[in-house]
Amino acid sequence: MRLHVADHPLITHKLTVLRDKSTSSPTFRALTEELVTLLAYEATRSVRTETVEIETPVATTTGLAIATPKPLVVPILRAGLGMLDGMVKLLPSAEVGFLGMVRNEETLEPSVYAERLPDDLSNRQCFVLDPMLATGGSLISAIEFLFKRGAVDVTCVCILAAPEGLAAVEAATAGREVTIVLGALDDHLNENGYIIPGLGDAGDRLYGVV
Repeated sequence: MRLHVADHPLITHKLTVLRDKSTSSPTFRALTEELVTLLAYEATRSVRTETVEIETPVATTTGLAIATPKPLVVPILRAGLGMLDGMVKLLPSAEVGFLGMVRNEETLEPSVYAERLPDDLSNRQCFVLDPMLATGGSLISAIEFLFKRGAVDVTCVCILAAPEGLAAVEAATAGREVTIVLGALDDHLNENGYIIPGLGDAGDRLYGVV
């Protein structure tokens, strides 16, 4: 597993506002989109490309284009949906799938309740969006789901992570092409499985309590 924690003052600034409990949902959503676009620059460093020949106004030259099959962006519902616009803004040619997962608040174990993904992901690069890497259960399940369908490598974009969750993902994905891109690595999980200092429940803060 490869880990990249983005180190940029704009990312830290936006994270500070996101963490503030007084930040409104509309501001939280807007900043999440901006933050994910910044993280997407790091997440797509190894995106597959192919050489193409083009005509400029004055000459013929070669450049790079996103290779086929196109990358697949997979937000984990519901909170990951708040990251989608920021990701596809940078990678508009990507296809989008959805994976609905819910965590049992007693066992902290995830389960899949909905999915909208291609049956065959052979030779595909996948980008998973999940704001909070806490226990790692949801992300591990999502990664396994994609590899079972033939994905060749998976990059996970998360706003925050706890060391416990990172360790769990690393242990579960040993020997596979997995990259984690983070806005910040926080201190620990509390007894309820929340990241400390964290920013609370990302889904609730994006969309309100339902």
